[in-house]
Amino acid sequence: MKPIVLGLAGAMFFAVTFIVNSLMEAQGGHWIWSASLRYLFMIPFLLLIVIIRGNLYPLFKEMKKHKIKWIVWSFVGFGLFYAPLCFAAAHSPGWLIAGTWQFTIIAGTLMAPLFFVRVSTADHILTHRQRIPIKGLLFSTIILAGIALIQLDHLANVSISRLLLGLVPVLIAAFAYPLGNRKMMEVCEGKLDAYQRVLGMTIASLPLWLVLSIYGVLTTGLPSNSQAYQSLIVAISSGIIATVLFFMATDMVRTSMPKLAAVEATQSMEVIFALIGEFLLLGIAFPSPTAFAGLTLVILGMVIHSFASSHGQKLEKEKSAMHINA
Repeated sequence: MKPIVLGLAGAMFFAVTFIVNSLMEAQGGHWIWSASLRYLFMIPFLLLIVIIRGNLYPLFKEMKKHKIKWIVWSFVGFGLFYAPLCFAAAHSPGWLIAGTWQFTIIAGTLMAPLFFVRVSTADHILTHRQRIPIKGLLFSTIILAGIALIQLDHLANVSISRLLLGLVPVLIAAFAYPLGNRKMMEVCEGKLDAYQRVLGMTIASLPLWLVLSIYGVLTTGLPSNSQAYQSLIVAISSGIIATVLFFMATDMVRTSMPKLAAVEATQSMEVIFALIGEFLLLGIAFPSPTAFAGLTLVILGMVIHSFASSHGQKLEKEKSAMHINA
């Protein structure tokens, strides 16, 4: 239950990203600065936290062991996750991006064969490839149907090209975030806590944010004071608080793919938090009945997916016990 609660709390803080990015876009801020400033601002805060906890040296020691893996999977998990989301904010409202972002639940399920699970027996440790949970994937189609509804409703008001500019980057991010997160969990092997892992991935992805910043200076100029301040809010709320909460939750269940999927499913609540935030703070129009029906399907799919994942975890334990006894 605790991982689920942490996941929901993380979803609430993650929603700040969609709300503030929409605000920055409405005020003329460029997506490049929205993306790069978040991670540049995160570094000093995370450094201070990790240093106070006395965990900086162990982090650098682990990063030195797997330099290439840290750079690659941090680029995927942070770079290919957040830069596309910021780009999409220039073409779609925050609640719509948050709704489409829930495709990450399906993406995480589809990527199961890319990972292995270890089962301990009395004599040795068995390693086998994860399989796609078909039942969970079938339930996830409810989420997919909801996303399709809100996107079709959005299509009535925009051109296909603008729809794709807001849709495709989010789908890329939906695959990149769970892939990078899970691969880094494999690399860390439980040796680092959530603060260390977020700091390490932020440092490892730093080359991307520096390149984007240089490009931003050359093409759009320096960010406004308002965008810098708003990016700082996103860095603290989404980049530090939400990410650490989510990583803590996934670390707790990293050995169980069904339970990990359930934690990732809690992120569906981001769409509700983002919608409420934009409605109250930005005065956006409330979604149409069609879009609202789509949002309802997304949330319903999340709930069903969580129950299915819990049942899958129980069966997983029973099969493992039978295998060991045999």
